[in-house]
Amino acid sequence: MSKKIYADFGYLILLAATFGAVMVLGAIAAPVIFHTDRILVDVVLDHYNAGIIMGEIFHRFSYWIYALAFFVAVYEAFMYKTGQRDAIVFGSAVTVIFSSLMFSAVYSPKILAMQSLGAKATQSDTFENIHLASELDFKILAVALLVLFVRRLMLLRRA
Repeated sequence: MSKKIYADFGYLILLAATFGAVMVLGAIAAPVIFHTDRILVDVVLDHYNAGIIMGEIFHRFSYWIYALAFFVAVYEAFMYKTGQRDAIVFGSAVTVIFSSLMFSAVYSPKILAMQSLGAKATQSDTFENIHLASELDFKILAVALLVLFVRRLMLLRRA
């Protein structure tokens, strides 16, 4: 087997693993952390402290997202250079890179900076807008990852 098939397989695994992580963090971890009152008996986290925990989780996940953006850029640039061009792949890859960098370099640091100012700062309209934008960006990232994964899989099957 050629080394290219291993690179393709590794790339697809990276996309699938990141999609899985995005889904787990957004659909499982966040609701559990923000609704500890339904789970815990004697200790209940207030919304601010739950946000601190979730912020730290997303801060650590940002390192993975940076790596993802780098690998998507390198892999897709190589594929483009070798003549394997596809409009759907290009659009979804650009969206993955852009939304990854927006989440990791813009939204997460701003949210963490506002959290460090205290609970009062997290109750402002500015914080709410940044948080909503980060949630939307995370959803866009999930969709773009799924589209990129499926399209790359389709193109790999054709070859």
